[in-house]
Amino acid sequence: MEIIETVGFMKARIAAWKAAGLTVGLVPTMGSLHAGHESLMDAARAACDRVVVSVFVNPLQFGPDEDFDAYPRDIDRDGAICDAHGVDAVFHPTAEEMYLPAHNTYVVMETLTDALCGVSRPGHFRGVCTVVTKLFNIVQPDRAFFGQKDAQQLAIIKRMVADLNMNVAVVGCPIVREEDGLAKSSRNAYLSPEERQAALVLSRAIRAGEAAVAAGERDGAALRALMAAIVEAEPLARIDYIEVVDGATMQPTDRIGASALIAMAVYIGSTRLIDNFLYEEGE
Repeated sequence: MEIIETVGFMKARIAAWKAAGLTVGLVPTMGSLHAGHESLMDAARAACDRVVVSVFVNPLQFGPDEDFDAYPRDIDRDGAICDAHGVDAVFHPTAEEMYLPAHNTYVVMETLTDALCGVSRPGHFRGVCTVVTKLFNIVQPDRAFFGQKDAQQLAIIKRMVADLNMNVAVVGCPIVREEDGLAKSSRNAYLSPEERQAALVLSRAIRAGEAAVAAGERDGAALRALMAAIVEAEPLARIDYIEVVDGATMQPTDRIGASALIAMAVYIGSTRLIDNFLYEEGE
């Protein structure tokens, strides 16, 4: 495995693989890798001849008061994890390499970015869409792998690929959880022992929501109230949002239809965590 730090070298490596007729899988990450990322690497390894993992903490998707400077970075650890999962190359550019000094081009999506995390993190998805477009242009993957935990991001990237006729298949992979139910996240490392225990309120609310929907609940307000009551019972928790949205448009809905995403963002202390579940009629 090699760690590649420049766009030019990454493009050259991809060109050689493509000339040999090899398929390429991409796992975009911001590093601080965990079992969720590892599941994406394994899916890419099973589906593609060559696997690239990008490790890049993208400044464009952080707001001015967010945790860009504090976000954990350890390329030696991340590289070892990638190597253990059969990754062929880690693309690890600097911000200066990815964004030229006069950079002034952005990818902006409407509607799907207006709800959920788009409300509390203005500009976040502009940064996501821009960096993912750049990664797709650099790596030219046949398939790109994303986790379902970031469900809104996954829906946005799928729509972007369709709208812009990008030649890549976007593969969504299931949420990976700790044994006690907490969704794997790089930000879990910020939690104190007391906060780590309190964070289990997210998965308890998710399980309660899933059970209610399985039992036939289709009223969005009732579902939100059920899940909010569970979270509000935890003193260290503060709700950013709990929403029921249409699975295609990401817009809030009063009733669960054929496809829905039930998503939440909750602060545990100062750490913002997200979780969700999907409903698809007939599944």
